[in-house]
Amino acid sequence: MAWSPAPTSRCPPANLSPAPLPTLHSPSRPRDGSTCSTREVAARLVNHRREEQEGGPRALGAAGSPGLYHPKSRDSASGAASSFLKASALMSSPEVGQRTAAGLVQYHHRKDFLGRGRRLAWPGTEGLEQAEMASGATLELLLRRSSSPERSPVPSPPGSPRTQESCGIAPLTPSQSPKPEARTPQQASFSVVVAIDFGTTSSGYAFSFASDPEAIHMMRKWEGGDPGVAHQKTPTCLLLTPEGAFHSFGYTARDYYHDLDPEEARDWLYFEKFKMKIHSATDLTLKTQLEAVNGKKMPALEVFAHALRFFKEHALQELSEQCPSLPGKDTVRWVLTVPAIWKQPAKQFMREAAYLAGLVSRENAEQLLIALEPEAASVYCRKLRLHQLLDLSSRAPGSGRLGERRSIDSSFRQGDRYVVADCGGGTVDLTVHQLEQPHGTLKELYKASGGPYGAVGVDLAFEQLLGRIFGEDFIATFKRQRPAAWVDLTIAFEARKRTAAPHRAGALNISLPFSFIDFYRKQRGHNVETALRRSRTRDPDPWAYAPFIYSVNFVKWSSQGMLRMSCEAMNELFQPTVSGIIQHIEALLSRPEVQGVKLLFLVGGFAESAVLQHAVQAALGTRGLRVVVPHDVGLTILKGAVLFGQAPGVVRVRRSPLTYGVGVLNRFVAGRHPPDKLLVRDGRRWCTDVFERFVAAEQSVALGEEVRRSYCPARPGQRRVLINLYCCAAEDARFITDPGVRKCGALSLELEPAPADGSPDAAGAPPGRREIRAAMQFGDTEIKVTAVDVSTNRSVRAAIDFLSN
Repeated sequence: MAWSPAPTSRCPPANLSPAPLPTLHSPSRPRDGSTCSTREVAARLVNHRREEQEGGPRALGAAGSPGLYHPKSRDSASGAASSFLKASALMSSPEVGQRTAAGLVQYHHRKDFLGRGRRLAWPGTEGLEQAEMASGATLELLLRRSSSPERSPVPSPPGSPRTQESCGIAPLTPSQSPKPEARTPQQASFSVVVAIDFGTTSSGYAFSFASDPEAIHMMRKWEGGDPGVAHQKTPTCLLLTPEGAFHSFGYTARDYYHDLDPEEARDWLYFEKFKMKIHSATDLTLKTQLEAVNGKKMPALEVFAHALRFFKEHALQELSEQCPSLPGKDTVRWVLTVPAIWKQPAKQFMREAAYLAGLVSRENAEQLLIALEPEAASVYCRKLRLHQLLDLSSRAPGSGRLGERRSIDSSFRQGDRYVVADCGGGTVDLTVHQLEQPHGTLKELYKASGGPYGAVGVDLAFEQLLGRIFGEDFIATFKRQRPAAWVDLTIAFEARKRTAAPHRAGALNISLPFSFIDFYRKQRGHNVETALRRSRTRDPDPWAYAPFIYSVNFVKWSSQGMLRMSCEAMNELFQPTVSGIIQHIEALLSRPEVQGVKLLFLVGGFAESAVLQHAVQAALGTRGLRVVVPHDVGLTILKGAVLFGQAPGVVRVRRSPLTYGVGVLNRFVAGRHPPDKLLVRDGRRWCTDVFERFVAAEQSVALGEEVRRSYCPARPGQRRVLINLYCCAAEDARFITDPGVRKCGALSLELEPAPADGSPDAAGAPPGRREIRAAMQFGDTEIKVTAVDVSTNRSVRAAIDFLSN
């Protein structure tokens, strides 16, 4: 029965007063209001002049832009530009077309000086004039590297928490967060954390209060469902009315749709297992469509928002009943789980769906966290003890004897490593963590990997088997014309699939709906028993379809009117998916970064399968690896997501899955740069399309570390700056035109209006010379960006859009 204590036992203290919610775009302010002395500035200015005489950076105007300004004095800005951001393709250049930086304006290179926590811009830009812009060019982009010796990170090789010379990652400023390695516990800003595990086949929520973060409360058990299945989750099934309005979710949606008249069911929109559509979409946008069982389409964003809104309302209702004194919904931190192999567009899509569902507002974006599923499972597993685990490595085949019961914590030492294999309904996610003491934080050793090897692969194999028996064209027609009956058939198969075991003696009976039998007789003119007999005749050799057999010789028609599948036939349906999982795990374990792993945790709903457990242990047990499964394996991710919401900094270091950067112009070097990249402008030779890297694939990035770049609007009244971002899987891409490099998003900066009278701003900067400093973070579950107007020290609205590519 559902856990239901007295309301007082679940409420936080009555005097709990949550701190103001943090915002994504909080202004970056110095630790104190101090400034550099005149002597310090003068000394650094001398050093700056000396550097410029040796060839300091300098800005380049866009090709084809008339009226480019050239400095009057060589002393004020000498040498060639080291690198400049490539602007978005706002205009076409006759010389280099789309690849030319558009609308760049000459801008004096400035050095930053650090004085007791405060940056001072080097004076000397007052005499610079704004160049005339060409045919609609709207922005000037200037790339500057932080040059302060006190603040610039030491260059380090790929894979270290620090960054390369071209990608200066620096710690967060004191106003936003301390350095990751010096992070101190802070008072929780939220009264309660609610995590939603939005799965491919089943979903659910759990929560805990800030006053007792490790006391995790599962949602109420659901009515209905299948016999023998725990109902702490509900099927990920959504039912909409013929008009597209929300009707029901979960067991209620599935049962109602099942009971509809076949003709009436054609008009209702029923969605199931639709989460994988987001992963497989090659060009995911806010306008991506999802297809219901009846073939009708609807915007995917609305479908996901309906589901999230359902969980939000149920969770808030349960919280209000159990804890009437809860301050309000603004004190709830929400956590959404996503596969670790999802790319940034899919993560942003889930955030947009949460906004539409009303979980949080854009103004309080930090109220929502995106948790990676294997990370959440890792956070939970590291706290378990052996009596809460099924140690497959210590059991003899066929025996249920557990191994020695000893504390996992006592066996874990600083530096110990383990793999988490999240085997869910749609995907398998693999992550490798190293435990760091004394605070128990985690460090990712290798970028998340995996693939579409979830439990739905077994369902697909069953559908293929039916196609071989009854004909693929018939199955397609039946699904389209009898959608409710097809759902009924998949439910029957799901129930038998859960009971499959590698050494099961008896056969498995799967009930065929009467509508299936009747529809087949009307379409084919004979009964299903005849179809089975004919299919066995067509398939005399069970090994004809190696390496995986979906042989109909193992499927018979029982006298009770059911499909009777032998144990071998059922296990063969698992083989493609299970083999894919094992191959991914073996490939991961062969990586040098993963050497020394002691444990393999199998988690996720699919990890409950005895077929999968046996196959993994048989394949990997000889490596000296302990394969363990939590007893509540299907809830591991959900419980871990709650713990992650209470302590988001528990994963201190992550690996970047891709290389991210922008297109820039560099000084052309003969012999190093290809001739087709040469751009000659005003007598100077430039190399176009250079890929300026922010962070490299598989590079370790600590939580809170930043990549900083500065951008300058081209006109005083400009309200928006837009910069294209590029990504690739390779670490050594040189140009944005290289194979595998693609445009993946855009960084946008929304600016406040400049002073209308043309007078200097509050910081004394000349009109039209605004500098916007953007700081990007790659060490979190999402790529984040903040920005500050240097002249006013006020925050600037900044965002990275991966869905409007």
